[in-house]
Amino acid sequence: MPRKYSAEFKKDAVDLVFSPGRSIPDVARELGMSTETLRGWVNKTNQQESGVKVGYGVAELEELTRLRKQVRELELEKEILRKAAQYFAKEMGR
Repeated sequence: MPRKYSAEFKKDAVDLVFSPGRSIPDVARELGMSTETLRGWVNKTNQQESGVKVGYGVAELEELTRLRKQVRELELEKEILRKAAQYFAKEMGR
């Protein structure tokens, strides 16, 4: 007979998987549950939180978000420097 797990237990188990250095088999063994059950919870959480292809963990999604923001900032800085170089080149030519 399948065991019933509370929503809080599921969330805590998935959070453990997303902890650094933790794997699904390790956490499942520690909690005394099926690896495939835990893997299903992790995949469901990935889909719900991100809407992206299963396989990305919370850490990867946070890094992707951070890197995209950094790229936008660097592109803005590059554009400001390009305009400044044009301005100074124009001023020097007078």
